[in-house]
Amino acid sequence: MMRKPFFTLNGRIAMLLLAGALAVSCGSDDGDSTIGNWVTSTVFDGSPRSSVSGFTIGNYGYAGTGYDGDNYLKDFWRYNIDGGYWEQKADLPGKARSSAVAFAIGSNGYIGTGYDGTDELGDFYKYDTNTDTWTAVASFTGTARRAAVAFSSDTYGYVGSGFDGDNDKKDFWRYNPAIDAWEEQFGFGGNKRREGLTFTIGTKVYFGTGSSNGTNQDDFWEFDTTSETWKRLTDLDDDSDYNVKRTNATGFSVGNYGYVCGGDINSVWEYDPSTDKWKRKTDFEGSTRQDALSLYNGSKAFILLGKYGNTYYDDMFEFEPFEKLDEDD
Repeated sequence: MMRKPFFTLNGRIAMLLLAGALAVSCGSDDGDSTIGNWVTSTVFDGSPRSSVSGFTIGNYGYAGTGYDGDNYLKDFWRYNIDGGYWEQKADLPGKARSSAVAFAIGSNGYIGTGYDGTDELGDFYKYDTNTDTWTAVASFTGTARRAAVAFSSDTYGYVGSGFDGDNDKKDFWRYNPAIDAWEEQFGFGGNKRREGLTFTIGTKVYFGTGSSNGTNQDDFWEFDTTSETWKRLTDLDDDSDYNVKRTNATGFSVGNYGYVCGGDINSVWEYDPSTDKWKRKTDFEGSTRQDALSLYNGSKAFILLGKYGNTYYDDMFEFEPFEKLDEDD
């Protein structure tokens, strides 16, 4: 079973700015911007919001928390990917928050860290999808933070980067659910950042984008969850063929390809890990937005929620990366 976390990212997901102001050099990897189709999907049943956390287990996507422009939130929802409908589930315990992280291991999801409007947070909770119940687990051992990233293997969860109220971070930590404990992981040689993103393909996690000191970061990395080792890949603005770097964006994967969508540039790029190269795909067709959420299970991917200025969204779109653009759907 392939499990894919959301980051808004924070986490958390997410997305999408300034279609009219896009400035991308066109080189050999420019791609075909009419390949990739966006389909309007089910509207989120909760209130419009941004900076939501979520994860996917099987054919269900889970999403909750966030900020709606007035309040920090703790409600939690499940999306039936096959049935196309939402159900409200038990609220997250602890403080309402935005910009938390989430990951899934087995039939359990985990949400923690974030921002409650006053403080960065470090508490963590396990959600049992079989019983719709939450349990407090060991608090995150690194400094309390928001706008970090999270991902998982079959046995561990990982949390890293983000902003702790004083500094942008680049540390990574591993959570072991068998002993309910965190351990710092070493080996990441990249830059500090907040509001980065990840996507997972098989046992490899790809990490990049985000900003630090007001500058969008261009380094791009692969993490092997089997060996727990990092490898630097081609930068996101390599040789003027493309410029994928951005912040407040979202990442997801479909099949053997990864995707970066939106953020402070309203474009979609496809990553091929076999060649370490990017291709341009059809731009996101919804309203431009930041801090959206992506939910994906390896074969289907959805972009939802987010904000632009003072406008918060509750819509959702499915991305079909290999279909030709159809403007009528």
